[in-house]
Amino acid sequence: MNTPDVFRIGAGSGFAGDRYEPAQILARHGNLQALVFECLAERTIALAQQERHLKAGDGYDRRLLRRLRSTLPLAAGMRILTNAGAANPVAAALAVRSLAKELNLPSLRVAAVSGDDVLSLLNFSDSRILGTEETLADIGDRVISANAYLGADAIMGALTAEADVVITGRVGDAALFLAPLIHHFGWDQADLELMAKGTLVGHLLECAGQLTGGYFADGRTKEVEGLASLGFPLAEVSPAGAAEYSKIDGTGGLIDRRTVLEQLLYEIDSPAAYITPDVTVDLSAVNITETGPNRVHVDGARAADRPDQLKVSVGVRDGYLSVGEIIYSGPGALKRADMAARIITERWKEVYGYSPADLRADYVGYNSTRSWWTPTDCEPPEVRLRMSATSLDQQQASALAEEVEALYTNGPAGGGGVTASVKQTIGVVSTMIPREHVSPTVEVFE
Repeated sequence: MNTPDVFRIGAGSGFAGDRYEPAQILARHGNLQALVFECLAERTIALAQQERHLKAGDGYDRRLLRRLRSTLPLAAGMRILTNAGAANPVAAALAVRSLAKELNLPSLRVAAVSGDDVLSLLNFSDSRILGTEETLADIGDRVISANAYLGADAIMGALTAEADVVITGRVGDAALFLAPLIHHFGWDQADLELMAKGTLVGHLLECAGQLTGGYFADGRTKEVEGLASLGFPLAEVSPAGAAEYSKIDGTGGLIDRRTVLEQLLYEIDSPAAYITPDVTVDLSAVNITETGPNRVHVDGARAADRPDQLKVSVGVRDGYLSVGEIIYSGPGALKRADMAARIITERWKEVYGYSPADLRADYVGYNSTRSWWTPTDCEPPEVRLRMSATSLDQQQASALAEEVEALYTNGPAGGGGVTASVKQTIGVVSTMIPREHVSPTVEVFE
């Protein structure tokens, strides 16, 4: 598909903690017109909102600056889009503008897309928590954030303004890829069939290394070479929305029908009704064809409809998570770990008056990955007892960490390597908001 009218778009990251060098390789060798850094999970933005409110952070993913430091100098003629703005796209855009000055790129145009923060727009009593009969009013003051999934239409103003770097908060992951396709080809956003095809491109690329075999490899029946130098994928998209997927020659990993099929069904509840902010996509007739080594042609996405409402990811203060671990080695390791767990459970109930149902015990090295392996005539040579509990009461959570540490001299013999932590946790629930209640904005910084 090396024709002049194709649009070449690559995936520079699939989550906030992804590797850095694959994006640099794509920027240098991919002849791309757009590179997307997908960095935002549901819990990630809730944590960013909390940090911003506590003045403990800037509200955006600062790793973005490291990603751009290595790719911006290679980005002539290539547009970069990312949702790493998280809770503060404007601050992220200003930081990128400063980075551009440092890199002697004074003409770089950076746009911030906002409007996904809808906390002030929600009526808690009317906002039902998806999958339950409860509303946000039942959670009350534990709610800390609410961000709607914006679609590609929210990004179009930034592209029309010819921004070189577009930074968003919460948008549909696939929308980051769909928007530059709409802009480049002049697609009519009312043409839902084209929106479905472009959304499929985004869905396949959004997890980066998952498409090129990283998450596919299992070391048993699905062997993938070169995972230490895994290449990230790119797509050559035609004006009609069909696409051919590949990676840079010489990089590790694999793209074939199997890796594409796994990513196609990733996080999909109903293949005939994959709901995104831009379109509900029917994936049931998608065709996947291998056209050469590490080259796969994909087409066939169809549109069902366009949702009237947008999903809202709501961050909730979920109390405290306490974890205490201690390791036992040698003969009887499992029995001693079990004895330690029973001591903790008894004191949890008798000394503190807490319910044993709040506690969880895992025996790492024996059953922490559940019951797929059942030992018969042998015992594990070492077991790490992991006791954990969640509570809205910080004092209760702290009690568990203290009790595990006390096992050094008050529990079974031979315990060592204690680690203990108590941290505040953030949960995520979802609700919906009418599309017309959300008003995205775009700010461009020269």
